[in-house]
Order: sequence, then structure tokens, then C-alpha cells
Amino acid sequence: MPELAEVDYFRKQWNSGLGLRISRVTTHPWTRVYRDCDPVDLVASLAGNRLVHSETHGKQMLFRTDRSGWLGIHLGMTGSLSWTTQVDFDDGYAHLVLQTSDGWLIFEDLRQFGRVLFEVNSEPPSWWSNLPPEIMDVEFSFDYFQTLLRRRLGAQLKPMLLMQDLFPGIGNWMADEILWCARLAPSRRVRSLHLAEVRTLHQKIHWVAKRSLEIVGDDWGEFPDAWLFKHRWKDGGNCPKTGKPLKRERIGGRTTCWSPSWQQ
Repeated sequence: MPELAEVDYFRKQWNSGLGLRISRVTTHPWTRVYRDCDPVDLVASLAGNRLVHSETHGKQMLFRTDRSGWLGIHLGMTGSLSWTTQVDFDDGYAHLVLQTSDGWLIFEDLRQFGRVLFEVNSEPPSWWSNLPPEIMDVEFSFDYFQTLLRRRLGAQLKPMLLMQDLFPGIGNWMADEILWCARLAPSRRVRSLHLAEVRTLHQKIHWVAKRSLEIVGDDWGEFPDAWLFKHRWKDGGNCPKTGKPLKRERIGGRTTCWSPSWQQ
């Protein structure tokens, strides 16, 4: 599933179409991506508009039109955004296509866990304005982080980091990377952390998010070999810090990779 940095990368793929008039909108209205949106209204409202601004929040994207339209896209597990100038592109899974004079903006989603939202209003819609602070926001301070932890003292660290209402944008691989960087075992309970570990965890959440955006956000670059990311995807990998075997197990219902020789 695309996480914080991958979502930002896909958002930027549509920036090629910013400022261009949308001449035609094509949808697959029968698909699940429109479960919270009327595709007929979407087509009627978007045609003739221009996308003028884009931004992300965690795993969600927002595109604003020049006529007070708010287009929200969540990629789900298999979604992606792309820009093409080739008229013969494959539209089998292209559930939303915005045609402009210079090319096509395409939202594809094989498994249809993604979502399209749309609203016309002078103010941002509630599904965007009511989102929690992002990791890179100044509001995501150490004091705010401590408040989040105090409310979930019995939670295990790995599943807690995956809660999007607390840590928007963090998914499975980012949570594993953060805990590996912080040297914390994913099954530990929040109440077991001492103050220095809490501070380290907050710092590593911010650091992994920032570096991921730098590496992936613009051109989908390669992660360094020193990261857990390059070693976590299959059985038999070794910890890049200790050289000892990594462990793969399900914690909180999610496949987790960690290093017993490195993480306390």
C-alpha cells in the first residue's frame, strides 16, 4: 500500500496537468472507488474546470479546481496516478481520466480499495479540514506526541503506529523502519517506554518521514542499503546493523519485520 512518501510522489504526477482546462472526464461509475461519490455529478462538475493546486495529507490527496471544486483521492492498496500524452493508453483499470489539451490525468486502481471524493464549496470539505496533524506539521510536537501515547498506554507499538487518526501516512514498512531506527521491539507496550525512548521514537518518526519524502517524493529514488527497507521484504534477510537474521511475524494482525539482535 502506498505510504506517505509514495503518495506524495503520485500526487506530483498530476502536477503536469495543473492549470490546464479539463475538456472531458471519463469514469468507470460501477467501481467501488465511487462508493462515497456520485460519478455523474463528478463528471458534470469537473468538465471545463482547471486543477490549480495539489497537496497531500498522510495517505490522502487533494486537488483544488478553479471553480471551488475539491477532488480527493485515496490510493488504497493498488492505486496510482499518472500523466500521459499517449492517446492509446490502457484504460482497463483507469477509473478516473481527466483529458486536457496536452494529455491525460489518470487514476488507476486494480483492486478498487481506493476512493474518489468530490465536493463544490468555497471552504474545504470536512473530510479534509478535520484531518489530524501530519507528522511533518509543527503541531506534531513532542508534547502532542506524549498526549497521544498517554491515551494508549496498553497498545503495542507496531499497531499503534499504523493508526491513521494518530500517525497519518505511516504504513507497514514505515512503522517497521521507525521502530528499527529507534531500536524498539514492535510488540512492546507503550507503558513500558521510559522518557528517553519516547523522545527517540518521536525523533525517528519525524526523521523517517522526512528522509522518505526526500528519497521517494520527487523521483522514486533508491533507499540506502543501511536502511531496514532494503532487507525486510523476504525471509532470510539480515539486520544491516548487526548482520544477524531478521525476524518476520504477525503483530497486531500485520506482517512485521524486525531485528531481535538490535531492537530492545
